[in-house]
Amino acid sequence: MTFEFKTDCACQEYFTKSHDMVRKSVREFIKKEVLPYIDEWEEAGTFPIEIYKKAADVGILGIGYPEEYGGTPGDIFYRVAVSEELMRSGSGGFCAGLGSFNIAIPPILSLGTDAQKKKYIPPVLAGEKIAALAITEPGGGSDVANLTTTAVKDGDHYIINGSKTFITSGNRADFITCAVRTGEAGAKGVSLIIIDADTPGYSAANKLKKTGWWASDTAEIFFDNCRVPAENLLGGENQGFYGIMINFQGERLALAVMANMTARMALEESIKYARQREAFGKPLTGFQVTRHKLADMATLVEASTEFTYRVAAKIGAGVDQIKEVSMAKNFACSVSDKVTYDAVQIFGGYGYMRGYLVERLYRDNRILSIGGGTTEIMKEIISRLMLA
Repeated sequence: MTFEFKTDCACQEYFTKSHDMVRKSVREFIKKEVLPYIDEWEEAGTFPIEIYKKAADVGILGIGYPEEYGGTPGDIFYRVAVSEELMRSGSGGFCAGLGSFNIAIPPILSLGTDAQKKKYIPPVLAGEKIAALAITEPGGGSDVANLTTTAVKDGDHYIINGSKTFITSGNRADFITCAVRTGEAGAKGVSLIIIDADTPGYSAANKLKKTGWWASDTAEIFFDNCRVPAENLLGGENQGFYGIMINFQGERLALAVMANMTARMALEESIKYARQREAFGKPLTGFQVTRHKLADMATLVEASTEFTYRVAAKIGAGVDQIKEVSMAKNFACSVSDKVTYDAVQIFGGYGYMRGYLVERLYRDNRILSIGGGTTEIMKEIISRLMLA
């Protein structure tokens, strides 16, 4: 019996020939500039800064951003296609590091002044500067509304004190979009401000060592009487929580896409291995238990991918999807949890060995249900909106 699974994500309902052209361009970039070196970068815990410029030069970084800032406008599925093909690198850490600007730039785009946009967005889309988002704090985790990093007005500057942790691209970022407290306790006292990394009082700790996402730079950032121009404030004082919530919708969609691609690649690797690996005189696909496991994995991947695409389409159409994107993220992560687990099981001992893609996918997968809001936070959002 032959087990077939179509791995082409370019569903005709959502993707056009133009999307496919972008997908092909990113695929070629990954094949040429990333895949020959990704294992080395993973072991080194970093990738060359030059990759940002190379990605920008072929138009990858600017996809979905306004032309006036150096981007290439397009609907939401251009960004989905780019994300899926970047994940073909087999390294969630590489994708997270290269794409950290995708969570740092949107608040500037939605809340920033013309001057802020012109100053900070074009160099990032050109691959000349690196941007990061700094929200999470050592004592806060997902409790964004109660962050404690303070920004006190002092003339035409803010004096910032506090710290952030788990910041992707935190060590190499040229600037961060940072959440600070400018007012009362709770969500109503939160603001967003842009902080340049060369500001006196700003420092980033050594890279944090993680279970997965090895190729990404993850850091703690400290502010010690960090004096930042008031003109760097995004929107008005105490309006930052709104910007953070808007940003989360895009981040959660991106994480759902990453989870689906993690699961898809784990499934593809499992199918290839099951066809080649023999046990008791026949390939693993000769055993019903293996075929049925693969069938269950494929069903979950297809269902999760379609759900994510549908939510993306509605977001792209301007429909509020806060509840649904939280559902999509949770479902995609639960699917990826199971599929990567089952993939390692199919590989047996080899699935636990470095050098096999499923081993890395299994490790990298674990952060997806934590980042961008934990599974538990997603359930709280879903239940509150259901019962409102």
